[in-house]
Amino acid sequence: MVTRREFLRQSGVMAMSALSSGVSQGQRAGSKNRPPSVLIFFTDQQRWDTVGVYGSPMNLTPNLDALARKGTLFQVAITNQPVCAPARACLWTGMYQTKHGVWRNGIGLSPEIPTIAHHFKKAGYIVGYIGKWHLSPGKLGAGFVPPEYRGGFVDLWEAANVLEFTSHPYEGAIYDADGKEIRFSNIYRTDFLTQRAIRFLKEVGDKPFLLVISYLEPHQQNDWNRFVAPEGYAAKFANPFVPHDLRPFPGDWQKELPDYYGCVARLDENLGEILKALAELGRLDDTIIVFTTDHGCHFRTRNAEYKRSAHEGSVRIPLVIAGPGFNRSMVVPEVVSLVDVAPTLLEAVGLLVPKEMQGKSLLPLVERKVEGWRNEVFIQISESMVGRALRTERWKYCVVAPDKEGPRDPSSDRYVEWQLYDLYADPFELVNLAGRREYREIAAQLRERLKALMVEAGEPEPKIEPARFYP
Repeated sequence: MVTRREFLRQSGVMAMSALSSGVSQGQRAGSKNRPPSVLIFFTDQQRWDTVGVYGSPMNLTPNLDALARKGTLFQVAITNQPVCAPARACLWTGMYQTKHGVWRNGIGLSPEIPTIAHHFKKAGYIVGYIGKWHLSPGKLGAGFVPPEYRGGFVDLWEAANVLEFTSHPYEGAIYDADGKEIRFSNIYRTDFLTQRAIRFLKEVGDKPFLLVISYLEPHQQNDWNRFVAPEGYAAKFANPFVPHDLRPFPGDWQKELPDYYGCVARLDENLGEILKALAELGRLDDTIIVFTTDHGCHFRTRNAEYKRSAHEGSVRIPLVIAGPGFNRSMVVPEVVSLVDVAPTLLEAVGLLVPKEMQGKSLLPLVERKVEGWRNEVFIQISESMVGRALRTERWKYCVVAPDKEGPRDPSSDRYVEWQLYDLYADPFELVNLAGRREYREIAAQLRERLKALMVEAGEPEPKIEPARFYP
């Protein structure tokens, strides 16, 4: 049997051969004439405002803050679907749920849908995935993911489909490519995944790679119904800063924020370990590093759980990219989204962006070629409701299908205006303007724009009825 190390070595030989013919000389970066590698540090349910460079006063993320100051910070990044599986499918495919088909949790990503892993592998990269996946069909279970449902991550697979169901903060299991358990105990889950990632980085040597490290934290431990920081960390953040959008509402932030912040702090320390390993291995200067998450967390202030709404606490996410092409010490102010990440990374390493991707590369924004950027994001909402939303620089406009059920129906042909927020005047979304006479013209403009985006995403043009909550 070929060992894991030998497999990586053989894969690397093929990778360098393919890259020699598949990537132009002008796109190569770093030493030894190799193209940039890509490492995606992917957290789960992390609010954008937990990060220092986004304004958090808690000093939770010194490593990410330093990386952002060196690289590129996307100031207004939005998820296209505020729930785990659909958001992940948007990220890996560069498509909306209408096209990739994963409109709620439990629906597997079809093996026929290409992901960034397929494109990087075709170009000769070693592609690996560690951690939470959440894109295998629900009927196949929480742990082992059959090869056809791994989204093209064929060289390294150490994952669980739903990690929160196969592990607890200090014990549990992920699964290798053959379905064998890789167990951990007496080590914090985040630290364990980082150890596996560093092991991969040491074994891959100087070969080009795409590696995703998909953490569960700061997501809650489902069966315990609470967030769980490393031992001693919640005490560090007792009586913490409370985001302004949470303060007027009950929710459960009062008891959960210290642990939530502790999870974020430990994630940042792990990011520091990854950066240190890349530097020691001589790979830091030729690796594009992406830090992002799938959605945010509103701590049960806007509905009965933590996300699945159009509010900023649910849809606004951190997005930092550093490394070759992105080390510009800059802030990009335009509105961007998860579907834009895949085409960005393909273009950044010199690969063609396939036509099926609906997102747009962010490289023109990084180069400040902003003409034509529409500065708006389309959001699809499932499970809690059948909803659609538009997020512009200033406005949040959300509609809901009153005759549909979120867990059952993927879309509707009829919606009703539900929420309208002026984010300039009301950044914490405390005053819903939907239906107010003085905002009807604005609502009409946003209504037409949302309908156009729905059609562009692949949905039939719906009927959207104006709100009538006010005379």
